[in-house]
Amino acid sequence: MENVFRHVRQNVLRGLLAIIPLALSFIAIRFLYILIDQRIMGFVNRLLGFQVPGLGILILIATLYLLGLVASNVVGKQLFYVMDRIFHRIPLVKTIYQIGKQFVAAISKPEKNIFKRCVLVRLKDGIWVLAFVTGEIVDKQDPTQKVLEVFVPTPPNPVSGMVFFVKEADVRDPGWNIDDAMRVVVSCGILGPKEIE
Repeated sequence: MENVFRHVRQNVLRGLLAIIPLALSFIAIRFLYILIDQRIMGFVNRLLGFQVPGLGILILIATLYLLGLVASNVVGKQLFYVMDRIFHRIPLVKTIYQIGKQFVAAISKPEKNIFKRCVLVRLKDGIWVLAFVTGEIVDKQDPTQKVLEVFVPTPPNPVSGMVFFVKEADVRDPGWNIDDAMRVVVSCGILGPKEIE
């Protein structure tokens, strides 16, 4: 019974961690849209004397564009640095903010930078699982042994999955590129290469 509770608790936590970045993005965009739609659009409609369909969305896109410009210049970077320091001092906000930042950093990288290559990881004799190498770490107890950080996706959704640390001796290169491996994951093994090197 204790194992069941532990399993449920772990998966509820994983689900929460998976949804927090999406929820933060949704809340931020909704906040901007409500602010623009209710405040600014009310003023614009009174000024023009009539309603312009779709103008609220155009203003929202323009606002996000301007925020992007501000974030990319020196003054904007300093402002975001100060906000970053403030958020890091608030206990619960710090955790949520960090998850959001890591999520944004991950999705803003080109795919080839996120996943360096695909490999097959040996679970036990004769059983292999498809994984994507995301990096390498040093094992201080055995510095001669290369340890890979790998992401094992859950089909058919390649965004969810688990991260493992495995010795390079326990992985095999199937000779597939990232696109081939993604097709295997998304199609639940129906599509993709039919041979392993």
